[in-house]
Amino acid sequence: MLGWLLGELAGLFEWFLEDVYGAAMGLLAEVLGVPMLGYPYMQRAYLAAVCVAVIGPLVGTFLVHREISMISDTLAHTAFAGVAVGLFLNATFELSLSPLLTAFIVAVVTALLVELLVEHAGAYTDTSLAIVLTGGFAVGSILITATDGGIAVGIDAYLFGSLATVSKGDVGRLVFMCVFVGGLVTLAYRPLLYVTFDATAARAVRLGVRRYKRLMVVLTALVVVSAMQIMGVILVAAMLVVPVATAALVARSFKHSILLAILAAEFAAIAGVTLSYVYGIAAGGSIVVAAIAVYTVVLIVRKLPADASLRALNPSNRRQAGRSRDVLEADGGDEQQ
Repeated sequence: MLGWLLGELAGLFEWFLEDVYGAAMGLLAEVLGVPMLGYPYMQRAYLAAVCVAVIGPLVGTFLVHREISMISDTLAHTAFAGVAVGLFLNATFELSLSPLLTAFIVAVVTALLVELLVEHAGAYTDTSLAIVLTGGFAVGSILITATDGGIAVGIDAYLFGSLATVSKGDVGRLVFMCVFVGGLVTLAYRPLLYVTFDATAARAVRLGVRRYKRLMVVLTALVVVSAMQIMGVILVAAMLVVPVATAALVARSFKHSILLAILAAEFAAIAGVTLSYVYGIAAGGSIVVAAIAVYTVVLIVRKLPADASLRALNPSNRRQAGRSRDVLEADGGDEQQ
């Protein structure tokens, strides 16, 4: 029954990808006179990038405001070790494991390990993350050299990302992750918000703080592993942090911050994929550079003298300038009036 359902869903997605989305992109290519929009692999690349630009900031906003954004970088580097584990086992024992599956398992275990270190080992959060990050990358490098570099070629696509390696299955997984991660965050939004901004108060009202913290790190692992093939392990963490930092410059509330972060990430993703095709450069690097460019532009605009003068003349803005993140209400993330 399950196999039949999965087969039906796969068929439905393939119909959507080719007959709906593909046809629409083909029409757009003709209207705009941009042939690359009609190429199937570019259509897949754009859709994958758009999905990454949704789930990255959606999870990253909670991480940044909890001041543990480094966990995304840690999980990305340990996911590299997970990919190396999968490729090593396949090469050594002639198995056919998916490197993404082993990467996800390693990333989830790592995320839970970091939580345990912070809670029980008395280690500072950044110290724990640094230890696990370097350890994971070290294990990955050992496994690569253990096979005399035989799996190094296979791991390059995961390290740096590649448009050419984005298959229908990869896009389908990212679309599913978009729905899955978006649905979970929507359902658990209020508890996650409480835990993010005031874990002590959340414990006082008997909210499962530990449970929701673990949910967030598992979602982070999902996002990191899902985005690896287009962004690359080295750069995937940027999509959880840079757009959120951009949104934080202008956002009026937590919900507003999430929306602006996703919009900034979408612009960077589409621009990055386009630049990658036009100039033949790495997709992940192009997307990250575009995201940083957006952040820089927003920062410069905010620092313009005229803008600063207007803010200084507005009494309400002067009051808001001294506020901390406590202006976000736990019941919806809007500013207090």
